[in-house]
Amino acid sequence: MDYAQLLNPSQLAAVENTDGASVIVAGAGSGKTRVLTYKIAYLIEQGIPACSILALTFTNKAAREMRDRIQGVVGSQQSRLIWMGTFHSIFLRILRIEAVKIGFNPQFTVYDTSDSKSLIKSIIKQLALDDKTYKPNVVQNRISAAKNSLIDAPEYANNNEARLSDIRYGRPMLYRIYELYQQRLHEANAMDFDDLLMHTAQLFIKYPDVLERYQERFQYILVDEYQDTNAVQHRIVTMLARKYGNICVVGDDAQSIYSFRGAEIENILSFKNLFVDCKLFKLEQNYRSTQTIVNAANSLIEKNRNQIRKKIFSKNSIGSPIKVSQCMDDVMEAEEIALEIQKLVNRHFVSYAETAVLYRTNAQSRVLEDCFRRKKMPYKIYGGLSFYQRKEIKDITAYLRLVVNHEDVEALKRIINVPARGIGQTTLEKILRAKELNMNVDMLDILCQPGIYSNELNVGTQKKIMQFGEFIKRHSELSLEADAHSVVKSLMNESKLLADAALDTTPEGISRFENLQEFEGSVLEFCEKRVNDGNTEIGITEFLSEISLITDQDNSKTEGTDTVTLMTMHAAKGLEFNVVFVSGVEENLLPSRMSLTPSEIEEERRLLYVAITRAKEMCFISFSKSRYVNGQRMFSEPSRFLYDIEAEYLNLPRTMQESGWKKCAKLDYDSSRQNETKNFIQNVETLDSVTVGMKVVHSKFGKGEVLSTEGNGDNARAVVKFENSGVKTLILKFARLQLDVSDLN
Repeated sequence: MDYAQLLNPSQLAAVENTDGASVIVAGAGSGKTRVLTYKIAYLIEQGIPACSILALTFTNKAAREMRDRIQGVVGSQQSRLIWMGTFHSIFLRILRIEAVKIGFNPQFTVYDTSDSKSLIKSIIKQLALDDKTYKPNVVQNRISAAKNSLIDAPEYANNNEARLSDIRYGRPMLYRIYELYQQRLHEANAMDFDDLLMHTAQLFIKYPDVLERYQERFQYILVDEYQDTNAVQHRIVTMLARKYGNICVVGDDAQSIYSFRGAEIENILSFKNLFVDCKLFKLEQNYRSTQTIVNAANSLIEKNRNQIRKKIFSKNSIGSPIKVSQCMDDVMEAEEIALEIQKLVNRHFVSYAETAVLYRTNAQSRVLEDCFRRKKMPYKIYGGLSFYQRKEIKDITAYLRLVVNHEDVEALKRIINVPARGIGQTTLEKILRAKELNMNVDMLDILCQPGIYSNELNVGTQKKIMQFGEFIKRHSELSLEADAHSVVKSLMNESKLLADAALDTTPEGISRFENLQEFEGSVLEFCEKRVNDGNTEIGITEFLSEISLITDQDNSKTEGTDTVTLMTMHAAKGLEFNVVFVSGVEENLLPSRMSLTPSEIEEERRLLYVAITRAKEMCFISFSKSRYVNGQRMFSEPSRFLYDIEAEYLNLPRTMQESGWKKCAKLDYDSSRQNETKNFIQNVETLDSVTVGMKVVHSKFGKGEVLSTEGNGDNARAVVKFENSGVKTLILKFARLQLDVSDLN
């Protein structure tokens, strides 16, 4: 095969280097899979037995794609002999062979995530621990992190740093759960996914003869996406390669964005120092994107200090600058994105399927989904559920349904024990039987006085049911006089739904907390919009009616092939689209407010780099000036990363052009976090904050002057004469009036 005709000079050099260690730094869109495929084919052509080649990937999809390509080059017989697959599948294969040595039967089973969580729940119950403190998913993540750092249960129990951390978070018995968890797995002749890695590493460490046997078998090792490896994967790979040193790792440090899963960027950054005469190859030609998109991404990522320096280039068309949009708020941002997509589809013959909208957190999809539905634009959520289908959102919605409709049995079933309050399935069945026997009695009466309607419930259980019933009753009464936002805010706080999510510091828990906050924001937005449109019907019933039209829509309408893809930036890695919209590029979103250290900030910058380099033809970046955060409308500042991109590659809003791009203040690594009180918009929301004659600004009606005030509390109103919109009477709580400070400067 004439590889020189199939590969560029850099790719060819990487392919033809067969002996010794090498690192292939493959920039975005540089043909990484192509190089890996031809490198394996080239090894076989050079007489290397296919059975002595080990190729490790991170996903089954990547392994299948590579095998299919290799089969097309060297034939199915040779391709079948290659040990190719994910880390977990290859190590499972080894452990089946060597199981007896580590005390397992070769027919051991592998527990998936749900099996693992179920076992952890039973152990927490056995130890009589509070499952609100020892949340199963938190415990599961903690054990997983330990295993991925090659810390087994005995070592964890003797690790002072780990134990002190658990004590600090109120979980001093976590080490004991870990011990019992591993004991139960062993007794069941089972392993979880993380064991497949940890047991393989321990096998090689404990039995040098076994390690040597596999070193002899795998004389040539190739590893894809090396920037995503964790400590235990790195340890196993380097142990296997130590004897012959014929190892090639491929990856891009600029796309290392999974530290929350245990990935360690240092594995690829320092790999060159682990093997004598390790060669470095850089694939710097981008075949995916326009020159402008590539140059913009380069100017962004070059600001990272901890990296393997490279200069990605493209020979594709120059392309148009990245359009940057500054929006009043997140709702207007979604509207602008939708409008831009419609223009591209109608005027430039771009299909919906060629378009993706990326965001930092799952919660951001809600505003986009609402907007796309209103405009009847087809979309799909990639790698996740639609906002209103997420468990936590269905839970809070079920609470609201029960508050306004006490006979909603399905809502009752869903949330009577969410969060856990000691009302199990058996108790629920007794409550439902009581209802069947008293069909004319309101379900709320049965919940508030269970002893009257059922003789099956003991005193302790009756008390728990009564507390739940009184809680629903209080909020039913509140809903008769208060707006939807007041009810939701009270309900989320009193039910502990928000506090429960806040205690869970895993990525899943953080997402759940953000989604609940976003839901509260959606209720506030509902009330504000109605008030500003002159509609004072802003109760729970009206809100539920509106979102029921969303949640009950026929999903098949948006599941066709020609749909816009909505996804997180993390989920977008490895994908490409003709047109990409990167939304919410703001401080405290990107970088995340939880990113405080230099290394965390650099990973957030890499995340934006990944987002931009998904685009082939056009890229759009947007941010909003205000966003609902933590129960407040807050000012949003453009992300510091925007200022890292050279202005010549951007189509900036006029206001930014006028202010001078390079004159804008930059936030560097050592700058302190912004004082959050500065982020609050100077809202005029209560009678105490407004006076007759005050100059105010409204997002829809513009500038105005307060003529008079009336009402009190949540019903406080202001009569405002606007310069261009006439006299309006607005409910202060939802009008989002702001103090006009233009005359004070």
